[in-house]
This record gives sequence, structure tokens and C-alpha cells, in this order.
Amino acid sequence: MRMRIEAWFRFVAETICNRAWLLLVITGLATGFLVYQLPGLRVDTSTESFFHKDDPVLEEYEAFKDQFGWDELIVLAIEPPEVFDKDFLERLKELHADLEDNVPHLADITSMVNARNTRGEEDKLIVEDLLENFPKNASEMADLKKRVMANPLYINRIISSDGGMTTIILETDLSAVTSNKIDALSGFEESEAIEPSLEEKNISKNDIAEAVVSAVEKIVNKYQSPDFRIHLAGAPVVLKKHKEAMIGDMGKFMLLAIATIALCLYLMFHRITGVLLPLLVVVLSLLSTLGMMGLFGVAFTVPNMILPSFLLAVGVGASVHILSLIYRHYEQNNNKREAIVYAMGHFGLAVVMTSLTTAVGVASFATTEMAPVAYLGIFGGAGVLFSLIYTIVLLPTLLFLLPLKVRFVNKRGGPALQDRFGRFLDWVSDMSTGYPKTITAITVALLVVGLASAMQLRFSHDTLKWLHPSWPCRQATEKIDEVLGGTITLEVLVDTGRENGLYDPYILKSLDQLAEEFDKFDDGLIKVAKASSIADILKEIHQALNENRPEFYTVPENGDLIPQEFLLFENSGSDDLEKVTDSAFRVGRFSVLVPWVDVFRYVPLVNKIEHDFQEKLGTKATISTTGILRLFIHTVTAASKSMAEGYVSAVILITIMMILMVGKIRLGILAMIPNLSPVILVIGLMHWLRLPLDTYTMMIGTIALGLSVDDTVHFMNGFRKYYDETGDVKVAINKTLHTSGRAMLVTSIVLTIGFLAFTCASMRNVVNFGWLTGLTIMLALVADFFSVPAILTLMNRTTQMKVE
Repeated sequence: MRMRIEAWFRFVAETICNRAWLLLVITGLATGFLVYQLPGLRVDTSTESFFHKDDPVLEEYEAFKDQFGWDELIVLAIEPPEVFDKDFLERLKELHADLEDNVPHLADITSMVNARNTRGEEDKLIVEDLLENFPKNASEMADLKKRVMANPLYINRIISSDGGMTTIILETDLSAVTSNKIDALSGFEESEAIEPSLEEKNISKNDIAEAVVSAVEKIVNKYQSPDFRIHLAGAPVVLKKHKEAMIGDMGKFMLLAIATIALCLYLMFHRITGVLLPLLVVVLSLLSTLGMMGLFGVAFTVPNMILPSFLLAVGVGASVHILSLIYRHYEQNNNKREAIVYAMGHFGLAVVMTSLTTAVGVASFATTEMAPVAYLGIFGGAGVLFSLIYTIVLLPTLLFLLPLKVRFVNKRGGPALQDRFGRFLDWVSDMSTGYPKTITAITVALLVVGLASAMQLRFSHDTLKWLHPSWPCRQATEKIDEVLGGTITLEVLVDTGRENGLYDPYILKSLDQLAEEFDKFDDGLIKVAKASSIADILKEIHQALNENRPEFYTVPENGDLIPQEFLLFENSGSDDLEKVTDSAFRVGRFSVLVPWVDVFRYVPLVNKIEHDFQEKLGTKATISTTGILRLFIHTVTAASKSMAEGYVSAVILITIMMILMVGKIRLGILAMIPNLSPVILVIGLMHWLRLPLDTYTMMIGTIALGLSVDDTVHFMNGFRKYYDETGDVKVAINKTLHTSGRAMLVTSIVLTIGFLAFTCASMRNVVNFGWLTGLTIMLALVADFFSVPAILTLMNRTTQMKVE
């Protein structure tokens, strides 16, 4: 079977040489079609981009936004020398007005300027802005301070508990992204046509959110000063910084990858074709992959930022192996067609198998519930296959058509010149075949130690920590979380199942009790800053209608008063009830303000919320958690599980492919040991270095495994041939190291440096991914140079294996 496959590859090579111009035209047309799709590619760093469109959790979140608006808040925290100062409050009022007038897509803005101030005056309920009556003297300023600091709804919302920091909270309205605006005069003769939706204009919610943040940043810069320090935070701000970092870093990664590949190729081949042709293969593979993403409308997201550099580094390996043999054979025989046919017959199967193992490793992400990682698996695998097609078809086609000089003829016909690297390979061969038991024992020991450490790792996902500590966005978020307690909310929907169900005194009192309970929540992992619901508005109303006396800041005992008090509040002109309940008073919103921490630290809090609400309300209402934070929790926990399952699937599939490649079940399984050892060892190292196992570092295992197996496949492919010729394991290993070993070294260096380029990233998660993956690849090369030959030597000694 193996001989027939190799004969088929030689036939393919002959066909390529005979139909070179036709294949060049066909390849050009197919590539041109995919490149034409590139304008359809867009960048999306929104929270929703982490989900598949049909995800039930996302659908529930969309329903929540339709009812209560967007919960992705932009927070401005202002730190003056004194908050309750006339000059500061006037400047705050000016900033508030500037934001209100000049920030697009603004649903609401809240600060001390317009915070709800509910009070009673004789038999009237008055709901007005807090600074509607601006304090004129010290006495009125003192009274304002007393009222603000005594109102529990203001604390950790618009002012810190120590009174040293105040906030402006912006609520965005991005619903225009998915809605058409119809002219009010449509149907009349002079009416204009229906304006296309933003979606139809290829403007995403992410684009609008970015425009909103940019407008806020521009205004903030106008007012920023030492005595008016503004800290800008919130999910939209963090996500915008992710996008800016991603776009800026991708250009650096690609330039570094291309420069590295070109330098390594030149040092290896000293030929222009040896540099340009592999570069052409990887660049066309990348463009085809991105074009396919544009064709299918898949957005480019933060996890996908590694895709371009990954494809550039990975795609060059197959070209190096084929070119190295073509050049070597051509220099000895001066026959280009014969060299191409020989190289394709010798390396064709190995190149296909290595590409498939890499594609399988990456494609194992395709089943994850985190959409960007799933798409990375799908299109990363597709990119590897594109690279395989270009290597098998385009590379020999162009090499056959282009002129090629005979640079050096090795008249001795023997192995490579005995240079320093050659002597090093001889030493490697002597060590690996001379001390096979020792090397195998060391390999197994490292595997056990790495596995023990890897088992202690825990999943982590903290997107704020991805940003460098010096970034203002991260500093602002951490400052606000420290002083005010939080910048992000977890939303709980309480559905009573009936109209006016929220008039039920028991439900309202339960919500009030739950808010008091969670205001005190601190499990050592996370501390709740504030919990609020419709019950807080009712308590305000009830107090105001009872001479503003503090003891009446409670839910009324008389249930008949509840609908009347809500009606009075609605008639006062305030629309704040729309933020906490629907028009039928059936569904209520319960918000929990928390700091920005590792997503997995929220899980105990969510579990407690769901348990306590269910226990308190029983059959009176159904409970569901939602909001941007709930999206993060769901997608990351689900992705962690599915990616762990992907590891197992990738190992099983790659092991099967290894068995098929070497033709022996036991040898195929044993050959996986030196491939798994570097991966497990590096993951164990993460435990000792206290590095997080997040959505980026979780990808190291399958990506590195798919890549490291490539070298093993090439080594085994060469070994089988030389063992068939000589019947001597030691000689076969030495010959394999002097042929495949050189290409393995070059491809490993290219891959390592390609991944080390990620250490120049702005985000720490990408930096960790880069150097850890690079380290894994180099350790895999060491394993292929020492552990694989040692295992082959032991197998021969114990079973007198005859390789067929």
C-alpha cells in the first residue's frame, strides 16, 4: 500500500510537470476568487461575538436587552480634591452636559447632576434631579452632602462610600444596529426611501460601540486635569482596547513571521526560489483562509489574532522538506523534472500526513462553545489544508516553470558534508542509539512529573488582566473597582408569570431581603458592591409619601398601597421604572454590581444567587440569570469543558494517524510518548510559574501536538526507507538525522521564532501563548532527536523488528 501511494505521488508530480501552465491558471483563478472575498472580512470584539448565533444564552440576553436596554455601561469616575464643592459641581455639570449632547447612541446618562431625588412635599410626590436646585451657599452644600451620603441608592453607584469619588454612568443604545429607520412620511409622494439598516451597511454593533467610546474619550481629554482626574472604564472601553491591541499586534506578528521565515530559508537554501516560493505558499494560504472567512461572513475576533502568524509559520514546513530534497537531488543529477518527481514520491505521503495531523490538532477546537475559538479551529484547519494544496500543486508547478541553476554537485553521492552540524547529528545519533534505556527513562520521568503538575492547573479567564498594568483602561477599572466596588453587573430576571405580579408584597420584600443579603456577600473570591431592584424605588416612594421619615424606607406592609405608590411615581414624570420592570409589572430586574475579576470566580456567586432566589421565592416566580457577565461565565466555562474534550479527541485521532503512518500499532503508540511529553511538561511548567490556563494557553496543547507530530512523521518516514535499505537501526537513524533532521531543525526554528513573535504582543495572554508554544516546539524537536531514536533502538533490540 505504501509503495502504491508513493507511486501515485510520483504520477501526480509527472502530471504537474506536464500540465504546469494549466494548473497555474486554475490555481490562480481559485485563489483570486477567495482573495476577492477579503473586503467582506470585518473585526468584531463585542461580547456577543464569543457566541454562536443560535446559543440559547445569547438569545435570552438579546431578549433582556430588548426589554431593559443594554447593560454594557461606560463609567467615568471623577476624583477631585473635594466632591461637595461649588466649583467642582459646576464643572461636573458642564461635563455631564457635554457628554449628553455629543456622545452618539446614548440611552441614558446618570450622575450627581441628574440622579433621581425622590421626596414628599405635603401630599405630593416629587421626583426631580439631584442638582435641580443648585446649592448656593455652604449650608445648602452641607445639606446636599448629608442627603447624598444618607441615600443608600447613591452609595457605590454615583458616589463612593467615603465621598471622595463620584461617577458619570453612560448607558448605550445600540439597537439601531439591527433595525431599519423608516421615514415618518413614508407613503407620501415626497417621502424618502427606507434607509438601509446599519447591518445592511456592514456596520456592526461593535463599530458603533467603538464610536461611542471614542466620542467619550475625546470629551474626557478636554476635561482631564490634576484637580479633575477622570478614570474611564466599563466593558465597551476594555473591548475597544482589545481591538486596538489586536489590530496593532497583527501587523507586527506578520512582519516578524515573514522576516523570520525569509531569513531561515535563505540560510538553509541560499537560493531566491528557496525563499520566495515557500513565502508565496504561506501568504496565499493566509489570504485564501481570510477570504473564506469573508465569504462565510465570519468576523475576525480577539482569539483569531493568532491565525495569520500561525498559518505563516506552520505553512512553511512542508515546503522546506520538499524543497530540500528537490535541491539535493537536482544538484546531484541536474534534472529538474526527475528531482521534483523523486521528492514528491519520497515526501508526498509524509507531507500529507503532517498537514493532516496539524489540521486535526487545530480543528479539535471546532466543537467548542466559544464561537471565536471554534472558528479558529475551523478556519485554522482549512488554512493548513490550503497550505498543503499550494505545496503539493503550486510549489512544484512554479519550480518546474522557473529557471533553476545547479549551484553545487556532490560528486561523492554520499550524505551531507561533514560540517559542524553534521558532526552534531552524528553525536545525537550515537547518544540516542547508545543509551536508549537512559533516554527513554528520562522521557517517561519528565512525562510523569509534567502530568502531576498539569493536573493541578485550574482554568482561568480574566480579560482585564490580558492588558498591560500600565494601560489607563486597566488602571481605571482597577481603581473604580477598589473605590466603588464594581464596574460590571450580573442581571437576574424574576418572572412572576402573571400581570401585576410584582405588586405582591411578599415578592417585593423578598427582593429587598435578597438585596441586603448580597450587599454583604464576600466569599474571599469576590465582594459584591451593590444589589438593587424595583423594591428600592418602592422604598423611596414610601418614604417620600410619609414625610420623608427614614423609618419608612421600607416595602409597605399594606399591599393595597403598592400599585397606588407606583402609579404616583409614574405620574411624576420619571421613566425609571422602565429600567427595572416591564409595562405589565410581570418581570422584575435584579442587578448585582461586582468588580472585574477572573470569570471563574463568579461561578460560586451565580450558584448562590440561583439557589437563594429559588429558595426565597419558591413557586411564586421563575429565576434566570443574564447580562454581559453571565455571557462571559457561560461561554468560558462551556469552552473550557469542550476544549478539554478536544484535547482527548486530538490525541486519539493523531495517534491513529501515527499508527497508520508507521504501520505498527505498538510503535505508533510508543511514538506518541515523545510527542506528548513536551506538551504535558510545558503545561506542568505553567503550574510552577503560576500562569493561567485561559482560552489562549489552553490552545497550546493541541496546536503544539499537531506541529510536533509533524517532525516525528518525517523522521519515521525517513527511518523506514533507510532501514529497508540497510537493515541496521543505527545506520538508518544516522541517515535519517542527516536528511530529515536538517529540515526538521529549520522548520522547528521557523515555528519557534514565529510563535515567539507573539511575545511582542500588547496583551499578556498572547505573550504567554507565544513563548510557551515556542518552548513546546523546541522540546518536541529535542524529543524527536533523542527519544524517538531511543525508542526505535529499544524496539529493535527487544523484538528484532523488521520494517516492511
